[in-house]
Amino acid sequence: MSAHAPTPGANDPLSLQGVIPPTITAFSADESVDLETTAAHARFVVDRGVHGVFPLGTNGEFTLLTPEERTRVIEAVATEIDGEVPVIAGVGAPSTYETIDHVKRAANAGADGLVVVTPYYYPIDDDGAVEHYRRVAQSTSLPVYVYHIPSKTGNALSRETLVEIAKLDGIAGLKDSSKDVPLLGQVVADAPNASFFAGSDSLLVPGLDLGCCGLVSAVANAFPELVVELYDAYDDGDEERAQAIQKTVYEVRRAFKRGPYLAGVKSALSLRGFDSGPLRSPLHRMSDDEETALAEELERLELLNR
Repeated sequence: MSAHAPTPGANDPLSLQGVIPPTITAFSADESVDLETTAAHARFVVDRGVHGVFPLGTNGEFTLLTPEERTRVIEAVATEIDGEVPVIAGVGAPSTYETIDHVKRAANAGADGLVVVTPYYYPIDDDGAVEHYRRVAQSTSLPVYVYHIPSKTGNALSRETLVEIAKLDGIAGLKDSSKDVPLLGQVVADAPNASFFAGSDSLLVPGLDLGCCGLVSAVANAFPELVVELYDAYDDGDEERAQAIQKTVYEVRRAFKRGPYLAGVKSALSLRGFDSGPLRSPLHRMSDDEETALAEELERLELLNR
């Protein structure tokens, strides 16, 4: 039970809170999915204190996987974790029809909850967004969490639309990666029965201040201990300590972003002795020089010997 950190919403049957990494999908050298290592990464973060895992998010490269691969990833992670913490699986797709197919697959694969990214590629209006989430929620008995990330989907939802969606039957919460602090604060205030999750490492402490009960953190994929420490400090009422750790997270985030998109997490894991293989093309790993620079920065921050 939280002491100082915000508590989950009443409509969230999983009562999700704390640190929930968007876990990676590991690949072999030929870019086929490495299910054993994918499951091992979920084990890596759970053993270091996180409160849930989120396979098939952005860091899980979900858009680059086939439906069958996505199902096998969920099965592997759910089997490995086996109820120790909730497994909320990404099931989003451009169409409602395909999303519902992913919903059924994920439910059969052992997911505890479902994360549904806003439909992408085609523009959608407010009515289309609300109807999408209504139909998805009606298709399953599992709790549904909205994933709002307009920088990647091209579809930014208004405050009014997000609030309407958050109040739909079956919607348990919302992960916001818009980095729009006023928007998030107003939606949290207007939909008090939903759980909210800060979706950017730049806004972990600010997200908690706004009422988010959980942190979906890419940095936690490589350094789960660091983000768990931040959350615990905040929950203990030590906001000065939480703010100090947030500054370290800023530096880690900047170091990750010196390389290609998404590459920082897998390079940092390699530096910690956890080899998760390549990213799937056209994404790619850091160069040797970039990884050397990353190692120097992480050594300076005293993070590689944890």
